Amino acid sequence: MKSLHSEGFFYSLISNKFKMNLSYMSKSENFITQIQEGYTTKGEFIVLGAAMLDGQPQSNAHVKIPLKTLNRHGLIAGATGTGKTVTLQLIAENMCAAGIPVLLMDLKGDLSGLAKPGTVNEKINERHQHVGIPYEPQGTSVEFLTLSKEAGAKLRATVSEFGPVLFSKILDLNDTQSGVVAILFKYADDKKLPLLDLKDFKALLNYIANEGKPEIQKNYGNVTPATTSTILRKIIELESQGAEQFFGEKSFEVQDLLRTDDKGRGVASVIRLTDIQDKPKLFSTFMLCLLAEIYGSFEEAGDLDKPKLCIFIDEAHLIFNEASKALLDQIESIIKLIRSKGVGVFFCTQNPYDIPDAVLSQLGLKVQHALRAFTEKDRKAIKKTAENYPITEFYKTDELLTSLGIGQALITALNEKGIPTPLAAVHLKAPASRIGILSPQEITEVTNQSALVSKYNQSIDRESAYEILNEKLSEAAGEEVEEEKPKKTSKPEKEEKSIIEKMSENTMVRQVGRTVVREVARGLLGVLGLGGTSKRKKKSGWF
Repeated sequence: MKSLHSEGFFYSLISNKFKMNLSYMSKSENFITQIQEGYTTKGEFIVLGAAMLDGQPQSNAHVKIPLKTLNRHGLIAGATGTGKTVTLQLIAENMCAAGIPVLLMDLKGDLSGLAKPGTVNEKINERHQHVGIPYEPQGTSVEFLTLSKEAGAKLRATVSEFGPVLFSKILDLNDTQSGVVAILFKYADDKKLPLLDLKDFKALLNYIANEGKPEIQKNYGNVTPATTSTILRKIIELESQGAEQFFGEKSFEVQDLLRTDDKGRGVASVIRLTDIQDKPKLFSTFMLCLLAEIYGSFEEAGDLDKPKLCIFIDEAHLIFNEASKALLDQIESIIKLIRSKGVGVFFCTQNPYDIPDAVLSQLGLKVQHALRAFTEKDRKAIKKTAENYPITEFYKTDELLTSLGIGQALITALNEKGIPTPLAAVHLKAPASRIGILSPQEITEVTNQSALVSKYNQSIDRESAYEILNEKLSEAAGEEVEEEKPKKTSKPEKEEKSIIEKMSENTMVRQVGRTVVREVARGLLGVLGLGGTSKRKKKSGWF
């Protein structure tokens, strides 16, 4: 009897285990079927990795993102050290391989490695065996751009091209102060005074507050000293963050971002921002004018098979944390509208709630790396984050968010019909390009092959408002000197700098190459319902 009982117990254990295995097999089959069906595409796509079930990658359940939906924007979020920047690199290089040019904001210098092939090692081979995709090292065609003194093609835009509305928003001016800025731009137009850089604008501001005050009051209205002083302080604040490097000529033409190499792969334009991490106002100013120019100059595209351009903004909180209410409203408006121009924008940040709700709701692709729950506030944020993802029977999302490993992420996207895909915890594949920073020598090798460096880095100065106004004041002063001193045979040298020079001098380098003070630029915000309508010239810079 004891033997039979033991045998019965043994067979019972085997039966239960068999049932459990069947149950797991059924769960596994259902999961794989759901992922395969949810991420099936008719058109071209990029593969990010393999979906995981109970922590194990399923090599036959690949997560594919349709190229057709990449203009619906995206988010890459997660705690420090979870692999966000590497994921950004992975997505960007896959886009380039599919023929989509990309623009990347590189605040830490990590993205320069895109230009060189990756290195095969044991960890990468193991990762790709789990994913079920062979690893093939490959570099991407890269163009380095810069707002400052970093190596690369210079990005610039003139003050005149901004127009009074956008320039006032950048300075965070009130209505009265914005009205004075509008007067300055109108006066500059009437008197044919090119406003190329901040030095020009400060010179004009000082002129209307002093020598030109009677003329301004007579023809344009009263301008109080308190208002001009406030505007000047705002400009000095912007200059303190390095804006003099950005304002000037030659203006960058955004069409140069839409390049492919001789193999038909998209070029990755990497803006090196490592030296302006502590200058968020300059960064947000740059981003706003870039997005506005792309929106204003690109033609309506509708639904394309793949985007014209995708933009990646690393450390995106730097834009939103320091931006004024006016700037935030403008960025939100552009994000909502720019996808119709065939452009996708992808934000990379630590917490999804670094992004305003109005922008967050526009993001179709969400890649969420692990979050850390060190405090009660962190735990509440994790539960709130979990509620943003589709409900699934295979995961407890709030628990999974704290247990994901490095190079793993929760992903949901939009399929070709615009429907959210099933939530998948994904074991991501490794980038084919190098993970890490290029050496200065390697960066020099890339910039030496650049066609844009020779186009935008010429140091040529031309006469603008600063020089014209100084000459006007010098001539007035010279007439008084002529009455007391004998006539000189050669052009007199200025012994002392004028008031304008003392207040306005900076080291800005400007270039020749485009027509300035174009009235069409003033309609930049008209396309967004914030001003009059405008038609752009075919040959356009940033504005």
